[in-house]
Amino acid sequence: MHTNGAPLDDGAGARDPGRPDGVGAAPVTSVPALELGRYLGLWYEIGRLPMRHEVAGSHDVTAEYSLDEDGSVLVDNRCLDAEGRPTRAVGTAETDPEHPGRLRVSFLPAGLRWIPFTRADYWVLRIDPDYRVALVGTPDREYLWLLARSHEIPSEVEAAYLDSAVRQGFDLTGWIRPQQSGGRVDDADLEAEPEAG
Repeated sequence: MHTNGAPLDDGAGARDPGRPDGVGAAPVTSVPALELGRYLGLWYEIGRLPMRHEVAGSHDVTAEYSLDEDGSVLVDNRCLDAEGRPTRAVGTAETDPEHPGRLRVSFLPAGLRWIPFTRADYWVLRIDPDYRVALVGTPDREYLWLLARSHEIPSEVEAAYLDSAVRQGFDLTGWIRPQQSGGRVDDADLEAEPEAG
């Protein structure tokens, strides 16, 4: 499996039926059912269409989901940046009672999360029956993540999930596979003082 964090260069963009920007494609659809309790826990990022705030060259990227006391989902994203420094982004997600596979996520500070229109769509597009691999994206097709419970998945599984994304109109030309060692940034890494240089 290619894991050097470079964009996908195997011609996946050429497999995209229709226009790369999704114009003319049917609307993106989320899974009709999602058992939130089974979705919670640690996921490794196998690949992504990068977001603006994501650091180029980041590796050992993980996302951990847990249930907060108020019923919302805590989102704890961690990685090592290109220089090996640990980074973290913490947010919350709310479920859509009418569409179980759709969540709205905010990474604003807690005191600002009440502001309208500050949550982003987070739709589960495909998940395996054992909740070991998940494809997550946005309905505008700008962002996409392939997540797994382990840091590696078989290449044929990855290909099947990426084909699902292509069928939903996602352009995978900029697809990135971050390096994954199987480790993860822990609290001690985040609390450690940077070495004097």
